[in-house]
Amino acid sequence: MTVMRHGLLAILALALMCSGAAAQKGAPTSPWPQPDPSKLAAGPWKDAVLYGRKLIVETPGVLGPEAPNKAMRYAGNNLSCQSCHLQAGTQQFALPLIGAFAVYPAYMGREDQVRTLEDRINGCFERSMNGRALPADSHEMRAMVAYLEFISAGVPIGSPPKGRGTPALPLLSRAADPKLGSAVYQKICADCHQANGLGQRVGVKGDAKGYVYPPLWGPDSFNDGAGMHRLMAAAAFVHANMPFGTTFKSPALSNEDAWDVAAYINSQPRPKRAHLERDYPNRSRKPIDAPFPPFADKFSAAQHTLGPYQPMQDAKPR
Repeated sequence: MTVMRHGLLAILALALMCSGAAAQKGAPTSPWPQPDPSKLAAGPWKDAVLYGRKLIVETPGVLGPEAPNKAMRYAGNNLSCQSCHLQAGTQQFALPLIGAFAVYPAYMGREDQVRTLEDRINGCFERSMNGRALPADSHEMRAMVAYLEFISAGVPIGSPPKGRGTPALPLLSRAADPKLGSAVYQKICADCHQANGLGQRVGVKGDAKGYVYPPLWGPDSFNDGAGMHRLMAAAAFVHANMPFGTTFKSPALSNEDAWDVAAYINSQPRPKRAHLERDYPNRSRKPIDAPFPPFADKFSAAQHTLGPYQPMQDAKPR
């Protein structure tokens, strides 16, 4: 199970843009955009777009905890945005950022507020990147928004293309099993992400170059408030995109293996986010796979964490 840093953690995850996977059914029927910022005319716009792309791809070098400029250390780990938003946010059904510019501002249940694109990016910085918010008027934030606008060119406002998020993954009739997932992990994922889940760095610790294969748990991974810490989100991403090189058209893992290995990964230790109980103040908006209380229903924390989810879906008010 491999996520490459180059050309490819990194986001939000947008429909996590860092953080929850928006499920879509069926394959896209129209051509998927192929934005190429190198073809832009020279000038300030191209410079901004290219810098925004650099921040998505090479996040640790500019904004990570080892970045040379200490004042710019907004990310709390050495993941890059494309660890979750593959291929600089352009890969179909791999939490792409294409279309994100077209859907914000938008209501978000996690805050029970209408949030801006800048707010959504900062959600990733605080959760998937386990760090702190970028100033909304900073050069870096403007560049990231410019890049997202560029790759979303031609996408109608309020109508993102099919291929956003991840494909819907059929629910299991049982709870996901971390023990079964451990065997899947050791067979499929450990060669790249390592048996200890701590990934493989590009260089050495302290060089701000990040990872070839990012950590999936441990102190340098996403925190437990990130969208990828929700099982339905993680399993759908894994099924459509892992091991590296897999696409939604030809999944390498069975549905059950994807659920189980995601459960194993999310059962491992990772940074904690304070005050998770404040998320989803309108409890009716809380996803059923959010693994932390309080809950709006009578199902156990264990079932919210591992399923089975069908009874929970059936019990939701229509």
